[in-house]
Amino acid sequence: MTGLTAELVVDGRAPQAPTLAPNGRLLCYVLAPLSRTDDHLDTELWLVDTDGTVASRRATADTATESRPRWSADSATLFFLSDRADRGTPQLHGLTLADARTTTLTSWRAGIIDYLPLTDPNLVALLAEDEPTEQDVRRARDRDDAVVVGEREPCARLRLLDLRTGRITTPNVFADRHVVELRQRPDGGPLAVLTAASADNDYGPRTGQLHLFDPTTGTAQALGPVAADARSLVWWPSEDGWHLGYLALTPPALQAGTAAFDLAVDSRVLRNRTAGLAMCPTELCQTGAAPLVVFADGLDTTLARLDPTDFTTLSRHPGRLDNLSTTPTGEEIAVLTGTRYQPPNVHLGAPTGPLRRITNTRPELDGVVLGTQQPLTYRAADGLDLDGLLVLPVGRTASDGPFPLVTIAHGGPYERYADRCQLFWFPSAQWLAAAGYAVFLPNPRGGQGHGHEFAAGVAGRVGQQEWTDILTGVDLLVAEGIADPDRLGIAGWSHGGFLSAWGIAQSDRFRAALVGAGVVDWGMLAATGENGQFEAALGGSTGWSGVGPHPHDAVSPISFASRIRTPVLILHGAEDTNVPLGQAVYLHRALRHFDVEHEFVVYPREGHSIRERQHQLDVLRRTRAWFDRWLRPATT
Repeated sequence: MTGLTAELVVDGRAPQAPTLAPNGRLLCYVLAPLSRTDDHLDTELWLVDTDGTVASRRATADTATESRPRWSADSATLFFLSDRADRGTPQLHGLTLADARTTTLTSWRAGIIDYLPLTDPNLVALLAEDEPTEQDVRRARDRDDAVVVGEREPCARLRLLDLRTGRITTPNVFADRHVVELRQRPDGGPLAVLTAASADNDYGPRTGQLHLFDPTTGTAQALGPVAADARSLVWWPSEDGWHLGYLALTPPALQAGTAAFDLAVDSRVLRNRTAGLAMCPTELCQTGAAPLVVFADGLDTTLARLDPTDFTTLSRHPGRLDNLSTTPTGEEIAVLTGTRYQPPNVHLGAPTGPLRRITNTRPELDGVVLGTQQPLTYRAADGLDLDGLLVLPVGRTASDGPFPLVTIAHGGPYERYADRCQLFWFPSAQWLAAAGYAVFLPNPRGGQGHGHEFAAGVAGRVGQQEWTDILTGVDLLVAEGIADPDRLGIAGWSHGGFLSAWGIAQSDRFRAALVGAGVVDWGMLAATGENGQFEAALGGSTGWSGVGPHPHDAVSPISFASRIRTPVLILHGAEDTNVPLGQAVYLHRALRHFDVEHEFVVYPREGHSIRERQHQLDVLRRTRAWFDRWLRPATT
C-alpha cells in the first residue's frame, strides 16, 4: 500500500489516440508523459496485437514528438507525424510492417498539421501552411517582420502527396480559407472538406463551410455553411444516397449543447438528429455503414449507432469513452476509458461490450489507496435534476464526517464531471482526499451530458442559476453531516476559476478559495481572449456594446471585488491566450486594493494548462498547503 505523492501524479504516462488497423489485427497508440521537463514533449508509438498473443512493443525508437497514427487501407503501413528531424516541425512518416522500415515521406518546411491516407494507395491528403518564401526568410533574418493583421495570415491548405514520387501539389481550391478537417467517402469517392474563413479561434468557428473535393480531377463543390464549431465529419450510405454527418453547436447561440447534424448530400436536406435528447454527442466515428456516436450521458457514456430514423443504443459505460476508433465493419472498437479508481487505458471489444483492457500504462498507481468516490443526484432550487460526485477522504466513510469540504467547479462551462478517476495535476478530488478532505464535484447547468437546453441555460447568465446549483449541493452535504459548514473551500480552473471567484464575491461561507486561470471580467475576456465571441455569448455583452454599465458587468466577479473577504490563491500561466494573464492581474490588484489575504503565482512559459513538471508539482503542493492553512483538516 502506497501513499499518494505529487510525483506519482505528474510522472506517469498516458495512452492517446488508439487506432485500429482496418483488418482489426493490430492497434497503435501514442504513449505520452503527463508532464515535460523542457520545450518538447517526447512521445512514443506502441503497437498491440488485438488477439493478445504478442506483448505490446514500441513501434519506433526515436526521441521525438510522435502523433496522429493512421493506417493505410490495406493495414500494411502505419503513417504518423514526427518531428525527429527538426524538433517542433512535424513531418509525415510511414512504417512498413513487413520489413519494420520507417520512411520520411515529407520535408515540408512549414511542417504538416494533419493528414489523411486515401483509398488510392498512392495518395495522402495533407493539411499544411504555405512554406516560407525567400522574402519571408529575408524579412525574418533582417527583423523586417511587422505583422499586419488580416494580411497573409497563415492557414492550413489542402495538399496531395504522391507516394510514388514524393511530390506535393496544392490544388487551387477553397481560395484562402483555412481547412479544418477532411474525411473521404468510404467507397473511395470524394473528400468532405470542412473549412473556415480564418484560423483565428475568435472568428473562424462561426464561418464554417462544407465542400466536396475530388482528388482525381482536383475539382471542388460547395455544400454550404455549417453551424458554429463544426467537427467530426463522417459519411454513410442511405436509400436516398450518401449522407454527411458532423457535430456542431446547436444554433443560434454560441453557448449551447453540441448536436449531431445529418446532411443528405444530393437533396441538401439538413437535420439535427439529436434535437430534444437529454444527452450530448461528443464524437462521431465513421464505419463502412452507419456511423457510431459517443454520447455524454449524465455521469456516464452511451455508445450508439446512427440509423436512418433514430439512434440504436449499443452499450452504456461508467465514466467516459474517448478517442473512439473502429474497423471499417464497425464490429470492433478501441477506446480510452478507465474506472473510478483507474486512469484511462486502451480498451478493445465489440460496440455492444464488454470491453477488455489491453494496456496498463500507470502500474505505479496499482498499490495506491484512493478516496471512496460516489455519484450524487439531487434537485436544484427550481426542481431541475442535477448530478455530481462526492469523494471522501482516504480511509473514511460518510459516517466519519463532518469533514472539511472543498468544492471544485469544472471548466468549460460546456464540460462535465464523469464518474471516472479524479486524479490530475490541477485541483483534483483524489489529491485533496489523500490529505483528509471531502471533495464535491458538481455538474451545474451549462455543462455537458444533459442535452441542449441544460447547456444553453447559462448564456448571458453565468454565475446565476449555475451558482445556486452548486450551493444546493453544498447545502445537501452539510445537512447530511458530510461537510463541516465552518470548513468550506472552493476551487476551480478556467470557467471553474470564474465560479470560484464568483462564489467568494457572492458569499462569505468559504474560508479559502483557489482561482486557477479564472475569468474575472467577461468584457475584458471577450476583447482579449482567443475565443472572444464565445466569451461574449457567456457574459452577455462586450465593451463596445455602448455606454455601460453592460450586462457582462453584472456577472463579472471583479464588479463585486469589494465584497471579497475570503483568502484567495491565484494561479495562472504567463502565456495563456485562452484566459489571458490580465484577468489574474486584475483580481490581484483588486484584492490588494481591498486588503484581502491572497497569494498570486504566475507560471512562466505556460499557457491555459500547466505542462512543465516543476510547475505541475508546485500547483499540487501549493493547493494542498493553501487549504491546509485555512481549513485545517483533522489528522487522518
